[in-house]
This record gives sequence, structure tokens and C-alpha cells, in this order.
Amino acid sequence: MTNPKGTLLRPMPAPQTASWPVVTPIYPSVVYASETPDTLDAQYEGRLSGYTYSREGHPNADVVSRRVGALEGIEGGTLMGSGMGAVSAVLLGLFPTGSHIIGGNQLYGRSLRMMNEDLPRLGFGVSLVDACDADAVKAAIRPETKAVLIEVVANPTLRIADVDGIAAVCREAGVLLVVDNTFTTPRGLKAFDHGADIVIHSLTKLLGGHSDVMLGWVGAKDPDIAARLDVFSVTAGFVPSPFDCWLAERGLLTFPLRYDAAEANAVALADHLAGLPGVARVIYPGRPDHPDANRAAGLLEGKGGNMLSLELHGGRAAANAFTTAAEGLAFAPTLGDVGTTISHPASSSHRAMTAEAREALGISEGFFRLSVGLEERDALTEVLTRAVKAASAP
Repeated sequence: MTNPKGTLLRPMPAPQTASWPVVTPIYPSVVYASETPDTLDAQYEGRLSGYTYSREGHPNADVVSRRVGALEGIEGGTLMGSGMGAVSAVLLGLFPTGSHIIGGNQLYGRSLRMMNEDLPRLGFGVSLVDACDADAVKAAIRPETKAVLIEVVANPTLRIADVDGIAAVCREAGVLLVVDNTFTTPRGLKAFDHGADIVIHSLTKLLGGHSDVMLGWVGAKDPDIAARLDVFSVTAGFVPSPFDCWLAERGLLTFPLRYDAAEANAVALADHLAGLPGVARVIYPGRPDHPDANRAAGLLEGKGGNMLSLELHGGRAAANAFTTAAEGLAFAPTLGDVGTTISHPASSSHRAMTAEAREALGISEGFFRLSVGLEERDALTEVLTRAVKAASAP
């Protein structure tokens, strides 16, 4: 459309063609134009499909939320700017002040901080229990309990929650089961099939897979709960950027291949590291010496994932020597990248805890979490063998 002097006016629709892009376009527009007020009413009332203001949804977010939902076996879900945004939407967006929330005592560090500091400040009651023990969860339930939040595989100790047992407890008590499935991913476990009411993902991690996007996703079985989560995320401004969504879709397209390759590396690496002098223990869900080996075998059906943890003899000095010698591997508090990353919980995710509290969880100064990547296996083994040897040197 042009004015009489030929000046370009808005809106100028994209040309209509007989073909379409193979790759989803990026839609950076903050606003979307409608034809009339009646049209806008019809959009807000659900009689017409259309976008209005990108905080309320945009095409790139919808494409990704549908892809993740399909992996988890539901339609859609709500996309947010980070995994903690998804956790916040559930804990702060669904329950009234005075509610009681139960959490696993080995949740991700920031989730623990929210449970220990933010929820009590806002008038919530909180109990932290061992998610490996469904009876402990049952004993913690009160009349005002609204939800139980667990991780299938705990970060960073890799303990396996009694998901089926806790789901039964929650059903009996009429309490929502919220499962953070980030570590496991839908390829390792479809949490809705095991009784979850709400599932959370950090797409920043293995689903996105390239350390270049920060996103979260939350989905619910109950359409009313799903709608409430969506409304709260819009009100709180948890909207992700179109570009981050576009990057995440790119990562999701290769997710199954990346998962399988990284898992195969992790299986081999866990066995190798367990035999090295200087390694006190290796924790991997697929190993028979894992403390929850039987549960892992039944729940995960042979899917151990790409995460492993190990503990070195020695304290901080050994930890420093290990990361220094692990040349070519990023010492960084992240996971799910195409390359292997090394995390030291005592100085990163769990640094807010006292040393005594960390020790109670089995997190010492020599404790590391490895997110195993896609490197050539022999090269990866060589680097980590050299790093363990350096950490063991007198």
C-alpha cells in the first residue's frame, strides 16, 4: 500500500506465493495488526486464530511449545524465558498464599533457593524430603499441601526419584505432582505416563543442546491448569524472544540423535572413570553400583542419559588440578551442550549451601558433574584420564 506520493505505509503484508519456507521464519514483530475491532474481539474470544501482542504469544514460541509437547505426549504447553521461569510460573502462579509445597531435597540449586527463601517470604509453607522415598513424601503431606515438586534424576547427585510411588501418593491425597524432566528428557522418561500433572523443562539444556539459547517450558494435563499457567506467564512477562525460540527449534530437530550419541559416550566414560586410581566413586544411572540401580532400570528402561558425576580423592586443590588439566573441555555451570562440560557444584549450583549441608547430600570439594557431549570417545577418555591423574598427583 502506498500513499499518493508513493511513501510506503504500514502494514505491508508479505507477498503470497505458491511455495513456503522449509525453515520456520523468525517473527520479530512485537505487535500484529487486525482488520477491525470485531476481528480483534473474535481473536481474544477464541473464535478466530491470530496474534496480537508478542507477550501474549508469537509464532516462534508456538512452534517450539508444540514440538516439546509432542515429545511429552500432550498438545502444546507454555514457553518461557528460562527453566526457572517455568518453575516460578508453577510455584507462584497456581497456588494461594498459605499453601504448602513439598520439594525433593536434592533439587537444582536455584529451585532449592526458591523453596527455602522465596516461598516462605511470600507466605508459603515448605517441606523438603528425600524424593527417593515415597513414604517420606506421604508423611510430609498436610491438609494445605498443594503440590510436590521433584526431579526424576536429581541435580547433581543423580539419585532417581520414586516417581511412580510419589505419583500414587499424590493421587490419593489430591495433590499435584510437578516433575522437572530436564535431566531425563522425554527420550529417557515420559513423565505424564508416570502420573505427573505438570512437567517442566529447561530447553537451555539438552533439548536446545548448543549453549546458545535460554528457554523454559511447562505443560499440564489439565486444560484449566495449562490455561492458568499461560495467563500467569503473560502477566509476569515471562515471554521468550522469537530468536531464542528459533534457535531452540533448530536444536530440537537433532535432539534424538544428540541424546543417543551423548548417552553412548556417557556409558563408556562412566565405566572407564570408575576404574581409574584417584576416583573415589562414579555415579551413573546405568551402572549396577548406582544407589538406585533397580529403580533406574525399571523407570528409565535402560536410558541412563548423558549426565554422570564423579568424586575425586582430595579437596579443592585436587578439584583445581582436575579442571586445569582437562584441556578442551569447558569448566562451566551448564549441561546439554554438544561438547562435554564440567561443573563443580560446591562452587556453582550449590554454593549457597553450607559445607555441612552439601556433605549431607554427598557433595564434597572433589565432587564433579559431567555433562557428556559428542566428542570422539577416545579423545574424551584420554583428556579425562589425564585430568584425573593430575588431580591425584602429590
